[in-house]
Amino acid sequence: MKGIQTAERVSRDASDNFVFQRSLLAYVEAAKRIRGDVLEIGTGSGYGIEVIAPHARRYTTLDKQMPRFADELPDNVEFLQSVVPPLPFAAESFDCVITFQVIEHIRRDVELVREIHRVLRPGGRLILTTPNAPASLTRNPWHVREYRADELRNLLASCFGRIEMLGIAGNERVAAYYERNRESVRRLLRWDVLDLQHRLPRQLLQLPYDLLNRRNRRRLLHDAPDATASIRMEDYRLGPVTEGCFDLFFVAEKEAESSAQAFF
Repeated sequence: MKGIQTAERVSRDASDNFVFQRSLLAYVEAAKRIRGDVLEIGTGSGYGIEVIAPHARRYTTLDKQMPRFADELPDNVEFLQSVVPPLPFAAESFDCVITFQVIEHIRRDVELVREIHRVLRPGGRLILTTPNAPASLTRNPWHVREYRADELRNLLASCFGRIEMLGIAGNERVAAYYERNRESVRRLLRWDVLDLQHRLPRQLLQLPYDLLNRRNRRRLLHDAPDATASIRMEDYRLGPVTEGCFDLFFVAEKEAESSAQAFF
């Protein structure tokens, strides 16, 4: 499947490999934890569909942009174009909701969490990933905010009573690429002597950020092709949250009508 090629929409492009492989891990881990009718908020470039669809009875995926592959979906998959929140579904419509690398873009994050809770059936599960704020190398102007683990826990706890806090980290191969990237970003930021990345409205920085981010990833691929392309999903791991993990991977459960319905 081919999707939209921007720095915020992770693709199979070789320059995106560092991010793509850890994003793929999130889908693989989610596939182990879902059942029944599944809603995804944020289709993105669509690479997660082939991972999730075989594990769902019905899979609804939603995004604000119409993907190019909307007419190529498996029989149990439906795409809807919508901006969230709110969610265009009746209460208790889904057994699981997954949303990866989305909530950091949502201004009304409390409302989104309430809407997810509303559309989940009793005993239903939310699986969510978002960048771990302490691991970010620079301000991302496409993000309304980034979360620390305790901040995300408090947000979800406003609706959900049971929350599992996990994080996605990498091995030595991933760390080596991350350090190359950190140094490359540091060289770029030395020209920002007025600290405009934090002073200007984020909307003014989105296009320059996107262009520089894409250029930086492609330069890293050119300068160190093996270090970039050699990273595999297996180089990442899901485990307890740490300060240095790249992404937060949280699982929240809606209160069940009976303990027999609970996932955990």
